[in-house]
Parts: sequence; C-alpha cells; structure tokens
Amino acid sequence: MTTAVNQIHNQDCVEGMAAIDDGSVDLIFADPPFNIGYDYDVYDDSRAPDDFLSWCDQWLAHVSRLLKADGTFWLAIGDEYAAELKVAMQRRHGLHCRSWVIWYYTFGVNCTNKFSRSHAHLFQMVKDPKQFTFNADAIRVPSARQLVYGDKRANPKGRLPDDTWILRPQDLPEGFQPDDDTWYFPRVAGTFKERKGFHGCQMPEQLLGRIIRSSSNEGETVLDPFGGSGTTLAVAKKLHRNYIGFELSTEYVDAITQRLESITPGDPLDGSPEPLISSPDTAQGRRVNQKQPSNQQSSQPTLPGMNE
Repeated sequence: MTTAVNQIHNQDCVEGMAAIDDGSVDLIFADPPFNIGYDYDVYDDSRAPDDFLSWCDQWLAHVSRLLKADGTFWLAIGDEYAAELKVAMQRRHGLHCRSWVIWYYTFGVNCTNKFSRSHAHLFQMVKDPKQFTFNADAIRVPSARQLVYGDKRANPKGRLPDDTWILRPQDLPEGFQPDDDTWYFPRVAGTFKERKGFHGCQMPEQLLGRIIRSSSNEGETVLDPFGGSGTTLAVAKKLHRNYIGFELSTEYVDAITQRLESITPGDPLDGSPEPLISSPDTAQGRRVNQKQPSNQQSSQPTLPGMNE
C-alpha cells in the first residue's frame, strides 16, 4: 500500500483509491454527496443523474477492488439514488447486501412540496456472503425480556439491534428517557456539543461506532472516501483501528487533521452513549428492578460498547 495510513489526504477519492493495493482494506464507509444541490465549497452537488451515477460507478469499482475477501462496505445514501446504487453494487460490482438499515432522525431537512427528509439508507455490503466480519457481541443491546420481564430465557448478552435505527435529540443524556425498547442516537444538530461546525452533514460518532465495532477488529484498516467532517476517521482512531481518508476540500482537511490530532486511541465516543437502555413498562407499570426487595441494590445490565 503506497498511500499513507492514519491520515486524511487532500485528494480526489477516485485518484487516491487507485494508488491503494487490491484487497488491502477491511472496512470502507462512504457517505457521498447525495446529488441534491447541497452547497459544498469545492464540489458540484447538482450533477445530471447519469453523470452522478457514472461517477459513483468509478469509486464503487475501487471500493470492490480494495476490500479484502472478508471485507465489508457500508454506504449511506438518500432516497434519490438508493435503489439504483444498490442494484449497481450487486450487479456490476460483485457485492452482496447483508442489511438495508433505515436511519431515522428528527431535526430533519425541510423540503418544498414534499414531506420533510428525516431518514437515510445504510447499506451493509460484503464481498463474500459466507465469510465476513460481523462482531455481534460488540453491538448487542439489552432486550425487553431482560429489562422488563426478567425472563431467564433471554440471552444474557442481549439482542442484536433491529435494522431501523432511530435518532432523536430528546435522547441526549440530559433529555428525558424514551418509552420503548429501541436504539437511539442523537443526530448532530447545530446546537449539540458534538458538532464540529465546519461541515453541514456531520455523522454521529455513536452511529459510526456501531458500524466500525461490528464490521472490523482492532488493528484493521478503515477507509472513508469522503472525509467530510472526519467522523469515520475519528471513531476509527478512538476504537484502535488504522484509517485512511480522502477529501477534496482543503478547508475540511485542515479541520479534520486538527480533530484527529486532538484524539488519543481509547478516548470515549462523543454523543449519547450507546445503547440507551429503554423498554416499555409492564401492564402494572413496573420494571424488573422495581420488583426487587428494597434492601437489595439493583443494577442495569452492562454490555460491550455501552460506556466506551
């Protein structure tokens, strides 16, 4: 691999990925421009549809080439091109879809003559559907069986998250607790402490934490073709992964570099801890820990990744 590891490169991703050896990357996460007219400083987000899809084919070809045989690719994309890119990844680039996750969030994007945008698509694609990294125990969450009913049949390690990920600002630690048994990540809105301020489409660290924990191991290499605010690289560094990023904007690269320099491997992820433990009350309005004798101390189950 001739491209330097553990840094962000001020370079077009197609050119940058062309210099990386085949089968040398464990995990790739891409959150490309959605081609919806967003005002980037050096990129035109209003391409003709065929031009945009042709460009996507160029970098997707490198994604497929760079992944190891057991590697994983996650793509974040909006409604406009989700279906076409899923077909392209499967039909033209030899990838297999393991999960199609819907990421729902409030503080959505106001739209004209349509409902406000409040979700994105997250595709988990693999090269080999029979051999790929998926660290289930690293991302398990407590189940209602554990928290509400005290059911001894429940897996003590918790359950795997669903394929709809809900992000609500009220689920910040200082906010009120949710009423149902769902994973929540707060979207990085303008007033949040996590907000870095230099990029309008910042991903939450906790969301990338779930992806990187599940689809890679410590010491492996994570690549992000569209550096943006640098969240993928920041989380990879915190979780003891090597990382490579590409970004066209010199301004963004400078800001990402400063962000990465402020991080020490092992630092906790920004944002609301994952998962927030929540579940519906029983018919009597009581939970397991409320049924215990008053002279006993109750404790919440602790699962991997909850307080990292």
